[in-house]
Amino acid sequence: MGLELNIRKKLGDFTLDIRFASDARRIGILGPSGCGKSMTLKCIAGIERPDQGKILLDGAPLFDSSARVDVKPQKRNVGYMFQNYALFPTMTVTENIAAGLKLPRPAREERVREMMERFHLTGLEDHVPARLSGGQQQRVALARIMAYRPDLILLDEPFSALDQHLKERLQHEMTEMLADYRGQVIMVSHSRDEVYRFGEELLVLDEGSVLASGQTRDLFDDPGTMAVARMTGCKNFSAARRVDEHTLRLTDWETDLHLEKTVPEDICAIGYRAHFFEPIWGERQENCIPFHMAGVDELPFERRYYIRPAGAKAKDAGAGAPATGPELICWFVQDDGRKALDERKPPDWLKLSEEHVHLLKG
Repeated sequence: MGLELNIRKKLGDFTLDIRFASDARRIGILGPSGCGKSMTLKCIAGIERPDQGKILLDGAPLFDSSARVDVKPQKRNVGYMFQNYALFPTMTVTENIAAGLKLPRPAREERVREMMERFHLTGLEDHVPARLSGGQQQRVALARIMAYRPDLILLDEPFSALDQHLKERLQHEMTEMLADYRGQVIMVSHSRDEVYRFGEELLVLDEGSVLASGQTRDLFDDPGTMAVARMTGCKNFSAARRVDEHTLRLTDWETDLHLEKTVPEDICAIGYRAHFFEPIWGERQENCIPFHMAGVDELPFERRYYIRPAGAKAKDAGAGAPATGPELICWFVQDDGRKALDERKPPDWLKLSEEHVHLLKG
């Protein structure tokens, strides 16, 4: 049955108002800093108490304001991994994993041994956290959680303090370590890449409310609104006016977009991801925008072009004058495409592919 949330909590000027239910094994929560991601996890864990509502786990109430149910955190059987892992600094690895385990000594020692082997910590038994690498600390924190055999694991931005190289390696390691865990895992992050790799389902939050929820890949493929499209990494937007069933006028880009699929009447904008433009030389083709370059950034494995939309006007006649009006269009070209472009002059047009056009509502 999974997790069901219907909670409301006010904290100063901020109000958390979450309604969500899922039986997916891996759930990502995406949103900017301060949107209520960590507060949601703390309410599930019992660290924070909602003002009203209910929290059900596999049908059993962890919290229900109307029935006056508020299960203590230590009795919820929910594992919580904090951003800094919250290891006890003066305890050894063995002691950290055993901390709070209410089992007879032989069973406790056997459980700790099992976790040490499972999380590849053998040989580090007597190390304190300061002697461990970031990856080892993360494995100890996860081993301590798994020793309880929880029904639900909550991961609160577990990679936020790591550099990019270590972050990618530990994301892969954590996925492997959790592969045979049959309970639910919820991970909150402000990184779209992390939640995309991690979650079967995705919950998008902003200012304490749910903007969207559903299958992770479905939300990236069809975000539905501009707010969700931005949070899932879309860079390019144009206001749009429906001309007929198969045509949109892109008012910011001063071009018509012709589609084979039917355009719903409530579409007011389109989004287009920066990697999916096709360069065109020579005659203009259907669904093209002119290539008026405003700037370019060279990165180690990518070139980023910034294109002035047809609807933008330069403040001055001079070269490089800043644009007003619509945002610059981003076109990101990875290394193989960059090499091909270097062999030719800049393109005359950028073509939009229908399969990559996001039709967006207000």
